[in-house]
Amino acid sequence: MSGHPEGEPWQWPETTWRRIVGRARAGRSLAPTAWPNGARCAVALSFDADHETNPLRDGDESPMRISQGQYGPRQGMPRIRRLLARESIPASFYYPAVSALLHPDEVRGVAAEGHEIGIHSWIHEANTSLPREAERDLTFRSRDVLAKISGVDIVGIRTASWDFSVNTLDIIREMGLLYDSSLMGDDDAYELTDQGEPTGIVELPPEWIRDDAVYFNMLRFANLRPYTPPSAVEEIFTAEFDGAWEEKGMFLLTMHPHIIGHRSRMPLLERLIAHMKAKGGCWFATHAQIAAWCRDHAAS
Repeated sequence: MSGHPEGEPWQWPETTWRRIVGRARAGRSLAPTAWPNGARCAVALSFDADHETNPLRDGDESPMRISQGQYGPRQGMPRIRRLLARESIPASFYYPAVSALLHPDEVRGVAAEGHEIGIHSWIHEANTSLPREAERDLTFRSRDVLAKISGVDIVGIRTASWDFSVNTLDIIREMGLLYDSSLMGDDDAYELTDQGEPTGIVELPPEWIRDDAVYFNMLRFANLRPYTPPSAVEEIFTAEFDGAWEEKGMFLLTMHPHIIGHRSRMPLLERLIAHMKAKGGCWFATHAQIAAWCRDHAAS
């Protein structure tokens, strides 16, 4: 149960709105005193491998919509994996369990290449629409499926669509995960608190600014069209990285194989990586590596 309060928000007593904002709140900063080997900036590249699950989540059996997701494993993932191998960069891949079950060889290959596998729901469901027990069951089952297929321990989660319910933090704590990457309270890592209580869970905050989907998504019957050219997205991503580099912080980028993986879009990622390497002082790492480092080397 969400415990949604009665009455209109303007009628809530102070205890109610303090309780609401106290859930999964940004606690102490975990920005470290230094990055490994004297690096100036940590770079966390991530890919949400949704594949066919977005239409499946919606009960949409349209072969056209499903084919859009299928582009990810057929074309997007091979291009992404080739680029990461060529640049010797580790990344984090977040899989809905159904995606992993549909493409187990891909998951095993990604893990074998040294990339991280993380939880990303069962079938890209929205956690805020689920009863607590359903969310808990799906999250635990998702972890078990990913661990079995990949053969590696699963230590992190990114909720589908960053849809973090009032129950999600309790479930993450029960699972004993190292980190979450769904909330947006800072630029750099921080510890999640629950009603003022430190939880020990590291938050690696994403942001819609640093997500390819918001610029490139296409839904034919929702009147949603891509409105930003790749050059403009590259400009935005580059500015976000340059800011992180100047502040000696973390640059976390979220992408999707069926979105970034197209011929006109992969070059922007290639140029961004070239820019980061030319600037120098970058530690390219998985989310799990960065979360563990921040936990162990926080300045505060």
